[in-house]
Amino acid sequence: MQAWWTRPLEVVYAAVFIDAIMVKIRDGQVRNRPVYAAIGVDLDGHKDILGMWAGEGDGESAKFWLAVLTELKNRGVRDVFFVVCGGLKGLPDSVNAVFPQAIVQACIIHLIRGSFRYASRRYWEELAKDLKPIYQAVNAQAAAQALDELDEKWGTRR
Repeated sequence: MQAWWTRPLEVVYAAVFIDAIMVKIRDGQVRNRPVYAAIGVDLDGHKDILGMWAGEGDGESAKFWLAVLTELKNRGVRDVFFVVCGGLKGLPDSVNAVFPQAIVQACIIHLIRGSFRYASRRYWEELAKDLKPIYQAVNAQAAAQALDELDEKWGTRR
């Protein structure tokens, strides 16, 4: 197991997806702790789990992500084109401190989930169906048209 944790990684990744999930962990007592995961997609399109780390505290931390990204760099990663992540405050700064040329991209799932905050729960199913044509569009023009249609339907609701 230790060999897997410390194995050298690819030099360049097209994308690295990072996120944390809250998991109940027993450490004397049971409490929620973040488990951080990083998944890399190399230049050939192959996915690889770069690592998983159990964090401290009760929530996700940009400071912990800085340590994780630094560890990835120390294991051989020299460049990442895109880092896909949630909207955690301070996370883009942590990414750019380690990989200054990386583009930080908001995860589509986090963006969609965030959209539901602006609608009553009774509309979530319908809104989810209406959002699909935007993020599944084949190009920017089709996405813009789908966004206009969404705005026509939902933009005037109060």
